[in-house]
Amino acid sequence: MQQPIPIRSNPSIILIPFFEGKVRAGQSRFASAAQDYEMKELDLNELLVTDPPATFMVKVAKDADSMIDIGIFPDSKLIVNRALGPKAKSSNIVVAIVDGEYVVKRLYKRLKVVRLLSENKAKEYPPIEISEGQELIIWGVVQHVITSFN
Repeated sequence: MQQPIPIRSNPSIILIPFFEGKVRAGQSRFASAAQDYEMKELDLNELLVTDPPATFMVKVAKDADSMIDIGIFPDSKLIVNRALGPKAKSSNIVVAIVDGEYVVKRLYKRLKVVRLLSENKAKEYPPIEISEGQELIIWGVVQHVITSFN
């Protein structure tokens, strides 16, 4: 994972058209494409950044495929809230530092057991179980994933 890129505290506002209609991801129900839908403008900062001073963007490494079952692919960009790191709950997707190495995993916490879990059923990556004396820093909680298809 590359070094985190901070989100500026006063990012530029770029409004893009937002189509209010819904698009189906399954079988079509033959809704009319001619049906009128309202177009409004959407600010991506407003949508994706809830806490500007604590929000960072990180890029997933090119060879990182351990989280593909939840839509985090190699080269995906993650929007991470660092302020949520210390408050991370079991089942959150987190960016963590384990013995000096950045990883993105699902956090598992039960009593004194802490694990970082992968989400790739095809490869069955073993959990990273944090043992006594091992360094673990929950750097932040992943709030959004941005993936390009080309």
